[in-house]
Amino acid sequence: MNSVYRDASGIPHLRAGDPYELAFAQGRVTALDRAWQIEVERRRATGTSAAVLGPDAVPWDRFARQARLADTAERCLHALDDDTARWVSVYVDGVNAGLPEGARRAPEFTSAEADQHDVAQPAAGLGAAGLGTGLGAAGHDGAQPAAGLDAAGVVPGRWEPWTPLAIWLSHHILFAHFPAKLWREAVAERLGPEAVALFAHDGPGAGGSNGWLVPADRTATGAALIAGDPHRFIEDPGFYQQIRLACPEFDVVGLAVPGVPGIAHFGHAGSVAWAITNAMADYQDLHRERLRCADGRVEALGPDGWRTCTAHVEVVDVAGEAPVEIEVVETERGPVVMADARGETGRGHVREALSLRYPPRVLRDLGFAALPALLRAKTVADVDRALDRWAEPVNVVLAADTGGGLLHRVAGTVPVRHPDNALRVVPAWEPGHEWGGRHAPMPRREIRGVTVMANERGIAAPLGVEFAPPHRADRIGRLLDGAARWSAGDMAAVHTDTLLPGAGALLDLLAGLDGLGLDGLSPEAVHLRERLSAWDRHMDAGSTGAAAYAAVRAEVVRRLAAHPALASLAGLADEVPEVFRPWLALTPRVAYALEGLLTTDRLPGLDRAALADLARAALEDVAARDELTGARWGDLHRLAPWRALPSPAISPTADDAAPVEAGLAGDHNCVLSTSSVPGVTHHCARGPAARYVWDLARRDGSLWIVPFGASGVPGDPHRRDQHPLWLRGELVPVVTDWNRLTLDPADRGAA
Repeated sequence: MNSVYRDASGIPHLRAGDPYELAFAQGRVTALDRAWQIEVERRRATGTSAAVLGPDAVPWDRFARQARLADTAERCLHALDDDTARWVSVYVDGVNAGLPEGARRAPEFTSAEADQHDVAQPAAGLGAAGLGTGLGAAGHDGAQPAAGLDAAGVVPGRWEPWTPLAIWLSHHILFAHFPAKLWREAVAERLGPEAVALFAHDGPGAGGSNGWLVPADRTATGAALIAGDPHRFIEDPGFYQQIRLACPEFDVVGLAVPGVPGIAHFGHAGSVAWAITNAMADYQDLHRERLRCADGRVEALGPDGWRTCTAHVEVVDVAGEAPVEIEVVETERGPVVMADARGETGRGHVREALSLRYPPRVLRDLGFAALPALLRAKTVADVDRALDRWAEPVNVVLAADTGGGLLHRVAGTVPVRHPDNALRVVPAWEPGHEWGGRHAPMPRREIRGVTVMANERGIAAPLGVEFAPPHRADRIGRLLDGAARWSAGDMAAVHTDTLLPGAGALLDLLAGLDGLGLDGLSPEAVHLRERLSAWDRHMDAGSTGAAAYAAVRAEVVRRLAAHPALASLAGLADEVPEVFRPWLALTPRVAYALEGLLTTDRLPGLDRAALADLARAALEDVAARDELTGARWGDLHRLAPWRALPSPAISPTADDAAPVEAGLAGDHNCVLSTSSVPGVTHHCARGPAARYVWDLARRDGSLWIVPFGASGVPGDPHRRDQHPLWLRGELVPVVTDWNRLTLDPADRGAA
């Protein structure tokens, strides 16, 4: 028998007699609390989301089918050890058991009967939200397309044992940023290889996750603290599920991913706790393929000549429109994910395309064997051994235990291959680009004092090409050095720090305009520059200086992206599938590389004088518009979460409640990394998808928060109750005393 308890925030605390009963309970409560969310994720993973969400979802479905996500997940399941496969399967049984009730709770579903595709025939003209790349349906501008089921009836589809693996892969297939190879190749061809480094910041969203460990000798309790915040595109309901999993073998609180068993990335087991950030490793390859048709077969040219490919056609159903046929081709390197415009097409002719080679497809391993091992961990050594089984994605890990053990390492699978594979698209027909095993041992570092991980070029440097700027990591380190002792409650001040170190490049350029022989500034521009000079460089929601800086920055980005020196990079996004466009759109690339572009002399036509002239024109333009009077950063920097379907407006239920689309503090290189796309929109689609503080002195001294709330059901009292706190940077206590929890009879079930 398993039981579900709830705390004051509606967070589920699950109790069961063994790990398998517990896995069933986790699957069931996830289906009850997040039925629509996991239905959408199941469809994304299987390339069937357009059947419900409409034509905007076709690009993602096409990619999911062509990249063979579901088939790869099934292969990985079959390669699992028996115990882990059983554990995953029991979780799926729980999901299937809970979905009927979960669907009845969720208004996104209706009672209509499903046809053979799980979906009743939709009404004509159905509008639907596109899932885009999984990086926000809004692309770069943060706007959310409307959607609605209207008369469509949807019933949840049945989960297969491999479905959780497919969902995990769907979430992380783009984490290694393989489309950035297309951008680097284009920059090298058009501006020269030396220009690649000027844009060396992996898109499409700037920033990334923060994590830090404060050792015992620097804490108020004499035990280590681990804290941080994973940065993702903000989804509604939230990406992470706060949960507790308890049975006689273990008792773990942490952040789960709805649809995936266990607690992978952020967990506290009482005697040990762990957390991760993206290592920014490169472990996926793009090969340029030459394909031809021969005797009814598709063949690809490899180092050993022409070889037959697997090829077939799949049909994607689209709500409100005709079905779409998709050619699925796989070479010896991997599945073909896009055609290459430079190649000749036509029957009997050779055409070029790009194939994707990624470890789970090749090695049949997502690392799921690490998940139950993490739940059973009691010490840092146990966590370390569990993570030896980790595969996808590649992470930097911090862990600590109550015995004084500390861990700082990289976990995951990175293939050993030619350095060019990591930098660019490589020719499939040339030898030397094959994989030669896995990178081992994975990097690790002894912890001596406060340790920070923030996607910077650090412990994982040998494994990657592009990393986040060092600003966040450096700033967190300086903040933590500012006090001799830290407590769990003190960490909110670090989570919410809004200093923007990278602002100096533009501010210094503006300050030096008079000395560059340019025409004098207008009085309005002089006044605006004086305001910027007096600004404290903090992107606070209430700051008028931050708003003024953002407006000038946006204008500089737009003008720089339109400059003739970069004209050859314009329009690249139009040449690739929609899923890859965020990595090749010029304006966001300029926005995230602005600090370097304003301080370089390596681009022809963009010397210091030209940059100063551009900055002067931008300053004058913003000053002349006079639209910033009284404007605060939070008035411009609004949260634009991604939703599969629009939710009705939620009325605040308390005086301190805040609307979902509230104004935010922070910016993409602040510790409070709330990313917009300067030059495109001030709206924010990416930010802290959770915040946590793991206290090793006592687990109930730990703290956490997520945007929105624990429930994904509209109208539920816990649908939005954490959101005002998240906006203010506050956290709620982790509750571990069963006597302070409430048994939820409606959620009670037998395994």
